[in-house]
Amino acid sequence: MNISRRDLFKFAGISAAAAAVTGCSTTAFDPLPKTGSKNSAVNSKLGKHQVVIIGGGFGGMTVAKELKKIDNKFDVLIIEKNDSFMSCPFSNCNLGGIEGVSLSSLTYDYSQAIEKNGYSMLTAVVTDIDRENKVIHTSMGAVGYDILVMAPGIDYNYKKQFPTWDAAKIAKARRVAPAALVPGGEHVALDRLVKNMEDGDTVVITVPAGKYRCPPAPFERASMIANYMKKEGIKGKVIILNETAEIAKGAAFKETWKDLYNGVVVHEDNCKITDVDFDKKVITYAQTVFKDKEDTEGVTTTKTLTYGVFNFIPHNMSNPVIEMSGVATTPDGFKKVKMATSAEKPVSFQTATDASVYAVGDVVGHAIPPSGQAAIWSGKECAKEIAHALRGKSYNIASVLPFKSANVCYSMVNGNPEEAIMVNHEFMVSGPVIGSKGSVPKGDEAANKFRSKGLGKATRDWYRGAMSDLFN
Repeated sequence: MNISRRDLFKFAGISAAAAAVTGCSTTAFDPLPKTGSKNSAVNSKLGKHQVVIIGGGFGGMTVAKELKKIDNKFDVLIIEKNDSFMSCPFSNCNLGGIEGVSLSSLTYDYSQAIEKNGYSMLTAVVTDIDRENKVIHTSMGAVGYDILVMAPGIDYNYKKQFPTWDAAKIAKARRVAPAALVPGGEHVALDRLVKNMEDGDTVVITVPAGKYRCPPAPFERASMIANYMKKEGIKGKVIILNETAEIAKGAAFKETWKDLYNGVVVHEDNCKITDVDFDKKVITYAQTVFKDKEDTEGVTTTKTLTYGVFNFIPHNMSNPVIEMSGVATTPDGFKKVKMATSAEKPVSFQTATDASVYAVGDVVGHAIPPSGQAAIWSGKECAKEIAHALRGKSYNIASVLPFKSANVCYSMVNGNPEEAIMVNHEFMVSGPVIGSKGSVPKGDEAANKFRSKGLGKATRDWYRGAMSDLFN
């Protein structure tokens, strides 16, 4: 697909909201020089704010907007490395060739949200966090805070998954086999690869083990790419190499693949990628087959697969800003932030380490889905908690739990007609964290199908509503 001038300019994020424009960065953290020693005073130009939020995604923007709604006098600043917003939720519809969905329709300028909601934004890369002095060092200077909210999202953990790969190979993986779970250029790259595929090409999508952003995303993506191939008359296959056997919304996706993309979408269980030759476009992986549920060892066979397009989603981890802050994290590879808990506040978005630091979005230690809608819900509750703290009061999130339909997540699976599937999560107090329980309802009861045109419309309505909530 040729990207229009409008798409290119909008993606570039020419935004009046940008306080400054930094160079390209793969994460919200770059090892840039700090603006001074940890004991240095806050740069007078950048000043100090009541609430500073690191990350301008769904969670961070929701916290900022909700705080200003509660009290317009609250002084709220978002620090965000990108100067424009790109939505990951709904982005698979662009790959699927869904009518009216493009890179442009997924991209927004922050200036609209700033003007409508009244918070401030600094376009900069965070280089250090000094919790002792409540100072955040950035590529544009130092910023002081009373309360810090960390909503930096995820990063990819290529190095732990492939310890023998050097920096050059990891950089190549990012370029030629983009994961496209983080907003920005990798979505543009994957769009180009898919739209330029040829007859007979094999599209390979990997699903990592452990926690990763938006568990249904790889499976929705497979469905949407298959839809694009059908729409354009392109012959080929979409092969999913799943490191485990788990499929989010599994019964619904399997039904869709059988009905609509039989023989085109192929899901392979328990496939561990061991190496990739990006020049020859060959993946080497080990697949383990188990005889039954009692078989815990299985039989492992090494296989190779040649691809035309590779959507390589590696293991995910919390953005390095979390480690930089020094707050306590879980011992798993993702490193979720450990959350505070007490008899008065059984669950909280306050970190266990520092009463002045909160966390929302993908990085929270709560047992809730890492999704856009969950980030919006948690952002609203976090804002209430912070607003009460600024007024010297306490807010008990447990008072609103259990909360039905706290996370409603849609996945588009068909383009003609537009049909989607969904999962609905209820949030509840689960020990020291917020837990969740999901269900996947039938969208078309009459036909006894998970997918339906009604859910297809609901998918568009959700995206429209979410963007309106953030930017209007």
